[in-house]
Amino acid sequence: MSVEELSATQRAHRTSFASLIAGRALKKRRLQSDQELQQAALQLIGHNHDLSELILESGAGLQVGGGVCDRTAGGEDVPDRTAAGQMGAALLEGELRRQAGELGVPVEVLCVRVLVEKLTGMNLRGVGETAMINHTQRAELSVFLQAVRDLLGVFSPKLLWQHYWKTQPVLEVVFRLHTEEILPLEYTLLSDPAVCEWLVCQLQCVCESRVSEPEDANVRKQILSSVVCVLVRAGFEDGQDSQYCSSVLDRMLSWLLDSPGDTHRSQSDPAAGVWLQVYDPSVLGVSVSEEGLQRFFTHSLTHIFTHRAQLKVSDAISMQSQWSFTKTPPLLTTLYRKVCVLFQVEVVLAHLQQVLETHEVNWQNVLSCVSTLLVYHTHTHSCLKELLSRLLNAAFESYDVERMITAFLLARQGALEGPAVFLSYRDWFKMSFGGASGYHGNSKKSLVFLLKFLTDLVPFDPPQYLKVHVMYPPLVMVKHRSVLQEYVSLARTRLSDLKVSVEEMGLYEVVSGAVTEGQLQCPAQQDVEKAVALFESTGRISATVMEASIFRRPYFLSRFLPVLLKPRVLPEKPDTKMAFIEALRKAEKIPAALYLSYTELCLKEQHTHSRHGVCCSREQEGNPQMALQAQFQELRRLLSTAASEGEVRAQLATVSHSLSSVCTAGPHSPTTDSVITLALDQPPPSHTPAAVVNLILQSFCQCVLEACRLRPPNRQGQWAGQFVKVLVGHTPLYTALLHRLLQILHLQGPSLAAAHVLGLAVFLVELHVCRGVCSPVRLSATHSGSLSPAEALSSTLPTSTKHHMEFSLRLCVAAVCYAVCRSSSNTEGLSHFTPTHLYKQLLFLMPRLLPDSRPCVLAEVEGSVCSEEDMFAWSSITDPSMCVRSSAKALWTHPAVRNLQNHPEHQLSFSEWLRAELRVQRSEDALTDPERQVYERWVCQQWFLPRCVSSGGCGGDVETACTLIITALLDMGIRPVQFPSTPPHTDSCCTDVLSRLQELLWEMQCSQVGRRTVREERHFLWELINHRCTDHSTDPSKPESMSTELELQRTLHTCNSVLLAVPAVVLVGVHCAGGRSVLDCRALMENINTHQRRVCSPAGVLTCSLTAHFLTAVLSASVRCESPAEAVNSALSQISLQCPLLLLSAGRWWGYISPVLCSLWRRVVGGEEPALLNLLNTCHQWAKRLAHSVSDVPSAPAPLLAVCLYTALQQQGGDTELITAKRTLSDQNREVLAFLLFFYLTDFLSAHLKPQGERNLNRTRDLSVHLLTLLVDSSDWLSLFHQSGSEHSTYRCVAKVTTDTTLRLMPFVFYSVLAEVDVCVLMRAVKVPGFLYTAVMSYTALLKLFLQGHTAASGSETPQQILCKAQQIVLKSISLSRMGVLSHSQHSQLEAQCAELDPEVATALSMLQPDDLRLDF
Repeated sequence: MSVEELSATQRAHRTSFASLIAGRALKKRRLQSDQELQQAALQLIGHNHDLSELILESGAGLQVGGGVCDRTAGGEDVPDRTAAGQMGAALLEGELRRQAGELGVPVEVLCVRVLVEKLTGMNLRGVGETAMINHTQRAELSVFLQAVRDLLGVFSPKLLWQHYWKTQPVLEVVFRLHTEEILPLEYTLLSDPAVCEWLVCQLQCVCESRVSEPEDANVRKQILSSVVCVLVRAGFEDGQDSQYCSSVLDRMLSWLLDSPGDTHRSQSDPAAGVWLQVYDPSVLGVSVSEEGLQRFFTHSLTHIFTHRAQLKVSDAISMQSQWSFTKTPPLLTTLYRKVCVLFQVEVVLAHLQQVLETHEVNWQNVLSCVSTLLVYHTHTHSCLKELLSRLLNAAFESYDVERMITAFLLARQGALEGPAVFLSYRDWFKMSFGGASGYHGNSKKSLVFLLKFLTDLVPFDPPQYLKVHVMYPPLVMVKHRSVLQEYVSLARTRLSDLKVSVEEMGLYEVVSGAVTEGQLQCPAQQDVEKAVALFESTGRISATVMEASIFRRPYFLSRFLPVLLKPRVLPEKPDTKMAFIEALRKAEKIPAALYLSYTELCLKEQHTHSRHGVCCSREQEGNPQMALQAQFQELRRLLSTAASEGEVRAQLATVSHSLSSVCTAGPHSPTTDSVITLALDQPPPSHTPAAVVNLILQSFCQCVLEACRLRPPNRQGQWAGQFVKVLVGHTPLYTALLHRLLQILHLQGPSLAAAHVLGLAVFLVELHVCRGVCSPVRLSATHSGSLSPAEALSSTLPTSTKHHMEFSLRLCVAAVCYAVCRSSSNTEGLSHFTPTHLYKQLLFLMPRLLPDSRPCVLAEVEGSVCSEEDMFAWSSITDPSMCVRSSAKALWTHPAVRNLQNHPEHQLSFSEWLRAELRVQRSEDALTDPERQVYERWVCQQWFLPRCVSSGGCGGDVETACTLIITALLDMGIRPVQFPSTPPHTDSCCTDVLSRLQELLWEMQCSQVGRRTVREERHFLWELINHRCTDHSTDPSKPESMSTELELQRTLHTCNSVLLAVPAVVLVGVHCAGGRSVLDCRALMENINTHQRRVCSPAGVLTCSLTAHFLTAVLSASVRCESPAEAVNSALSQISLQCPLLLLSAGRWWGYISPVLCSLWRRVVGGEEPALLNLLNTCHQWAKRLAHSVSDVPSAPAPLLAVCLYTALQQQGGDTELITAKRTLSDQNREVLAFLLFFYLTDFLSAHLKPQGERNLNRTRDLSVHLLTLLVDSSDWLSLFHQSGSEHSTYRCVAKVTTDTTLRLMPFVFYSVLAEVDVCVLMRAVKVPGFLYTAVMSYTALLKLFLQGHTAASGSETPQQILCKAQQIVLKSISLSRMGVLSHSQHSQLEAQCAELDPEVATALSMLQPDDLRLDF
């Protein structure tokens, strides 16, 4: 056996010192003193001279002794653990001193040597190069250090470190020496400069050590936190300034920054990630003061910004697009967040500005840090804008290029994160330099400085920024335009070198600084869709397209037209795109060959479609869409686990990046100047897959549910608003979403589940909150302007049927409840979160569907809002046991919700209520007919009639209420609104609203009668109708007035339906004249003469119902006069003189209305009938007798006799023989025949304008020819065609009777009839005074009609043939006329007009002038 083996065996069998002491404690104590016992122990120790083993045995003995003492606690003579420890320490100290004396060395030197030898002999180096030891070594070291701590009075800790430093120490051993209060780390780390290098290596080894047990991970965390706390205190506390400590921290931070850039969260505990954990204020704040901690983080932030500042500015400009938040390693983004967590965003940006001005920086770290701040902190947006403003101001004050570079890089970095986070580069550049108040507008020097700066950027600028500079150049004065042109030319050249020609840019391209995968190189598809949308809204080809066809012809021919003319199956009814293509073809903007090829290919597509059927293409979900779905699932997970708002915002930034790849049109920044048009019949944009839109909406609803399961909206943060802003940032996707939402609200609303309704409600509210960054929306079918998207969608909520009302109520209640909770934790009030149209929809539906809530609508709101009410309102919609009506009642008890009525923009006015009520379908209404009557009376009498006008009511004025009702009825008939769709007139609530109008009118009428005083009354009804009709009054001679005439016809048709529904008595007023009350028919006559006359069909006669209603009004109103018969006679006499149309209409329909009027007179007045009624009856009896025998003509106006005769002839056949047989009438009263001719000429024109068959046209023409033959020798009939020169005032009433169209087309009628008369009749007509003048004037008017396109074929003749015949008649009439038949003024007038229109006729007219006058000329 060797010496070493023998020694080991002895050690193994040797009894430990602690065992000896413990054993003696169990034995009976002998009768000897303590001094004797101590001397015996020393003699026993003397046999063992290995001091290191003795120290280890002593430390172990303390633990064992402790256990022995615990087990024998009942013995009074057993020494406790402390006594045993003190005894062991004393024995070890004595032995050390004894051996030191024998060796002749100081006891502290011997003690340190023994301790270091033991530490070295324990082989505490672990595995490999790690700075941590294993579990067994850690336990042995713990025992050893307990004994060493008892010897602190024997040796110097500093001397111990000096000796241990020479043995390549291990960081965990040093950490244990620190925790056992043997050797403080402060001394260790500051003892030698070489410690810095050692400590860095050890720290990196600790971070790189692989741990599998929780104990090891905990030890590693303790080591790192303790070391960092010591380093931070030593380097950054007050009175401390250790360069060594700060150097260690800097080198470790550099090591973290230099870690591989592809480190992801998926890797388990990377080394750099372990060191990242030390930047935790909660850990460091325990041992470090707040000031020291702030200095440390400020220093770290500076080091991050300046670490490896190797990239030049030119490199940063070209590589910046790769440094967005989504492309920054998560390790760095987490580092930025941890380092900046102690500071406000303003402080961080101010420090960043200071570093940029005093150091060379690492642009990648600087810009990626700015992106992280923008994504995680919403306040960064405004702070960064202020910083950019300060930088630009300072740059232009001192013409500092460095500040300019900094501002541009920071602005572009913000733009990379999308419009949901920061301004697009385009908007920032336009805001900074695109206006007169731009930073460069102070002087020419500032402009030259800016353009010089932009010029220097050209070689390095990516194309997307050059596009912005070219498309939206800085605003310059005209005299400096040449300087700008130099830069633009240079930028275009650079774009051409980069193979990005400006010609390839879209016509409507929204240029943004962001560049993502999937962005189209040629956005022709968007251009086509935008051009078609503009054509649909304006009816004209946009100026942009027309300019592109000239100035950008290569792009127009090679990009725009091929996309526009993509072959497809053409619809049976031409759509907007087909109309747009046709308009371009007519404008000669499409080459003929290209258009021919397009039509042929479309025919082939249609043939293929009909042969094979419609094939539905299944959308293939590619990797981008799957990635997007996974990211939405991750977002749901974050919301369901109550993750921090920063993590949710970071995930949304990732979603935004993925949306750019999924949408084929690429991202675009939202533009508040472009309007999105929504229509149900308009197909959604093709550049965004429908599956993506559905996925987004579904994911949003799911996220809302996940978030609401944990917390109410006021504690969820801003994730929902950020989600919506991300969608708004992608304009094509945003447009597709709005189309889809419109379809869902109108086509699927009642079938939506509660979760979907809640999600859509939240989406609408958040869309309303971020309305400032959303493109406005215009509803294609409405005449109103653009609205914010939330307001537009809210205004289209369907309420026409019971199911639609219930769905809209669910949505409105959910949205307002969400808005209530959101506003409770925000500085803005509830009005900021609630769309006005949505709240008005709620106000309309609540009292309609919930009768119990009607008193609450009228009651004043008292009390303040408390948080419990907010939570109760929210719980009412999230509780599945509560129905929507219960939730609505719970919501309406909230004071803030009811107080919202006091805001002017949220008040539901009487007009808005009427429009909503008129859209309800009676057959599908939630109310029965009696319930609807009760509800509408409550609305009119209790809600809006007493309400003040400023709050949308009537102010207690019945006339105002009637005016609003009539206006609503007229609006419904004239301008029907598509959103929501208006039901058919017969199924609307129009009849119910008219009943309310009749009730109010009778109330107003009775109140006036009850006053028993006759005063000057305002005819508000006529004023309202006249105002409506005046809006459509134009010059009828202009061709563009045709559409206005049609609008007037539709307007008056609607007005007449209202007039016929109101009580007739209100149409005629009563006023005092000469001390007596008389009827006031002025408003009635003005309306008939001005407006009703223009739309009569047939011309010259009112409808039978209107005629009876107007005359009934006169008779009914007479009862308010002292002498009704006298008042009626006076009024009817006035009507016969000033309103001949009503008189002739009464004659035309007398056979139908006489029983009605006579019966009314007998009922309300009695006695002798009015004189005009008797005269009408007499004229009709005469007309009937005239058909059988000749009788005396009554003393009546000629027009009245003519219309009665016309009516009788119509009833008895009206053939030409009957008219010819009445020649005696022409001798007695030619005026009657002249007006009869007028009526038949009007019939002829009506038959021409509204074809009713060739027979009717020929019949009316033949009757007119016969009448003209009877009257040809008289000049009376000429006054029907040209009245200005007529001396017969009797015929001037023609202009007050017939329509403007008839008067305008009388020249056409004149020659249509003259062309059919015999030659002898024409020769007789030429001899009539005034014929030639009338014929030439009618001919020139006919020429003008022909040039304006107001003529059409008459029977089998074309307008050219009629015009040719007219010319022949005029020339023949001139040849048959004698010289001097025209006065000098007439001759000059006619010759001047014909000189331009028909020189041949002008030459013929010149022959009628005397020779002496021609010579003078």
